[in-house]
Amino acid sequence: MDRDSVEPRVSGFPGAGAKRWVEYHHEFAAPSTYVYDFVWDHTAPAIGPFCTDVDGNVLLDFTGHVGAMPLGYNNPKILDPLDSFDLVDPLKIAGQDFYVRAGSDTASDPDIPGPAGLMERLTDISSHYGMDTVFLSNTGAEAVENAIKIAYDHTAGTYAITSEGAFHGRTLGALSLNRSKGVYRRNFPEIAGVHDTPFCTDRHCTPETCDCGFFHDNSSWLREMLADGSGYVDADEVAYLILEPVQGEGGYRFPSEAFMDEIAELTAAHDIPLVVDEVQSGLGRTGEMWASDHYAIEPDVIASAKALRVGATIAREEVFPAEKSRLSSTWGAGDILGAAQGALTIDAIQEYDLLDNATERGEQAKALLREANLPGAVDVRGKGLMLAVEWETKDRREAVMEAALAEGLLTMGCGKKTMRVLPPLDATEREIRLGVELLSTAANAA
Repeated sequence: MDRDSVEPRVSGFPGAGAKRWVEYHHEFAAPSTYVYDFVWDHTAPAIGPFCTDVDGNVLLDFTGHVGAMPLGYNNPKILDPLDSFDLVDPLKIAGQDFYVRAGSDTASDPDIPGPAGLMERLTDISSHYGMDTVFLSNTGAEAVENAIKIAYDHTAGTYAITSEGAFHGRTLGALSLNRSKGVYRRNFPEIAGVHDTPFCTDRHCTPETCDCGFFHDNSSWLREMLADGSGYVDADEVAYLILEPVQGEGGYRFPSEAFMDEIAELTAAHDIPLVVDEVQSGLGRTGEMWASDHYAIEPDVIASAKALRVGATIAREEVFPAEKSRLSSTWGAGDILGAAQGALTIDAIQEYDLLDNATERGEQAKALLREANLPGAVDVRGKGLMLAVEWETKDRREAVMEAALAEGLLTMGCGKKTMRVLPPLDATEREIRLGVELLSTAANAA
């Protein structure tokens, strides 16, 4: 497959092969989230955003596996270095009980970076926040769970503050912080003492023009919540405020500078640890290494995963518990291959200037989407290659997604009526143009 010339091609979706695989899968699988009956054939040609399913359909994948595929399929920037790594078994080790050396005889310059090399890179790209310590885990939900655990331990606080529309994961602690869809939390026990504030819905708003409810009467919801004497939450008892710099599941909502300035000012004034959930927005997706880098906020803890291939909780050493066994995990720091892929992803982003590419291709995509004929679209927004098209209704979005699939373009929904668009960070000008053309065709066909 030639990335420079390949075109999407769909003869029928789902095809007979996909239907058989999906039926087989659901014979044993518990009900979960499935957007498409899409069955990737990993033995068939795939490169960058292009992939082939089990029926031979060639698709342009702009879902990015919900941000977990930052460099697309079969990227040589990842695969070529791994070619020299002789696979062993087990590739996941009990990382809290064993140390593993990968690649060479020196700890300082391994050929293939393992968990230690990944942690070194993570502290390097987070050093401007003073972060120097990492706890590795398996998933984004685990990264969030450990983030809030260390915040509770560090402060001995009992309260937490989250945001309307937030999504932080599906484990019980993370679920308590979710404010997106009711199905995530219904009838599950929750952490006590969690309060929420509005999340900015207008990326251009000022305190005077805000209409989401966060700013009002020369003040803000959060400021009044924490006000000495008159607030209803004692700021001294708040263990953390958790925030997605860009809301993902909640609808790809990009906050205003004014909103983030207020968050930054109040967390600093009240000495409240700020936990940022960068599981979907981090590692270059927005054109900065962390989406937080676009704003005035100063995170105390970063939760990362998806593009990283493993979960990671990053903070300053003094934020983490000093006592052994407060944090532990059988597989924490033990996914050798995942850690290597995460480290090589960071290396590729830096070596190939992919932050700049994400910014340039993102601006190209927004310009083309805004110029395109997209009946029913009401907004186009994004930072870097974390892009969204909002439609008049949920039904309109679903119809366009279905029509886009028939054209060979994979997209995903989020929020109530928003479509997320996630090309790989090394997307080319041709791929962006092709994706917008397919989406325009689909919007008109729908």
